[in-house]
Amino acid sequence: MAENLKFTEDHLWVRVSGKRVQVGISDYFQDELGEILTVELPDVGDVVERGESFGEIESVTTVTDLLAPVSGTISATNGDLDDTPSLVNEDPYHEGWLLEIELSDKTELEELMEPDEYEDMTAGGAEEE
Repeated sequence: MAENLKFTEDHLWVRVSGKRVQVGISDYFQDELGEILTVELPDVGDVVERGESFGEIESVTTVTDLLAPVSGTISATNGDLDDTPSLVNEDPYHEGWLLEIELSDKTELEELMEPDEYEDMTAGGAEEE
């Protein structure tokens, strides 16, 4: 499990750095999705609201909406994913990051899961599907 991360129930991770967060999908989720074919992300400068869709990931099995883990303004996107979406499969916690958000409300981070909570959820998650 990756260090210094928080997680959403929708299998996104958040790495906090001051008032900015980097966002990606968990290793568990990329494994569930299978081979990633395309990643659609918002533009830098777009404003996202926590819980609302900000893009989607298309894999060989499905198309999945990505829901914002926090509210704020998009400050960066991972342009490498345009040509190499498989980075999400190969290195979901580093090279395969999706975007960065400038936080509008830092208290939203308190709603996210700690790594051990997320691990518990995904370990027991198969029965809930």
